[in-house]
Amino acid sequence: MLPMPLAITRRALFAATAALALAGQGQAQGDIPVIAAASDLQFALTEIAAAFRADTGMDVRLAFGSTGNFARQIREGAPFQIFMAADESFIAALHADGFTPDAGDLYALGRIVIMVPTGSALTPDPALDSLARMLAAGQITRFAIPNPDHAPYGMRAREALITKGIWDDLHPVLVVGENVSQAAQFALSGNAEGGIIAYSLALAPEVTARGNFALIPEDWHEPLRQRMVLLNGAGQVAQAFYAYMNARAARDIMDRYGFTLPQE
Repeated sequence: MLPMPLAITRRALFAATAALALAGQGQAQGDIPVIAAASDLQFALTEIAAAFRADTGMDVRLAFGSTGNFARQIREGAPFQIFMAADESFIAALHADGFTPDAGDLYALGRIVIMVPTGSALTPDPALDSLARMLAAGQITRFAIPNPDHAPYGMRAREALITKGIWDDLHPVLVVGENVSQAAQFALSGNAEGGIIAYSLALAPEVTARGNFALIPEDWHEPLRQRMVLLNGAGQVAQAFYAYMNARAARDIMDRYGFTLPQE
């Protein structure tokens, strides 16, 4: 299993100090690093980037998508400087193939929920009993999940549905999102009875206002161990942001969106 350093390393501290020293000199447009981030981070990371800008005067650009697609793009030469994956196995593979200087850091454990739009006949319950009953009665016409072929949250949704014993029956009515954020849009569109999405998205006020959710038992699927890593050639601003992810301000935001870390 990959190591799980939870504190800022000396290297990261040095990078943060150096970058902060440059902040007062201004940041050139070309020095703004692009971060490839799993879609479950859409709300949390946007807030963290704003806090980073307010605290340091430095900017980062955020690109959200599926972890599997980003891993492929990195291998094809995409100019990302940080990769924040929803499944650490993708980072382990990139590190083994020489795309990263180290194995990175675990930054969160993710969870999945069943989410239903306001007014849906489907009841969100942890054991998915309402989903199973309505499915057996032919009352589920569309149910959304992220693509299990390349999106970690889709992989875990499939595992949970297999655990419940309804994957095969549900498969014909699945609406598959390219990533977990798109799956959330589908689940709440009113054209589906619901879906399985990330807990972090369900906690966002913009999403909570549109429906209801229930946490699915974490032992129904493999853990969502989410890891971040600096990519080869990452600059000082990227290194500073990477270190900032371990700062109290960033951890408070992550906690608010349901992102926990293992207890030592």
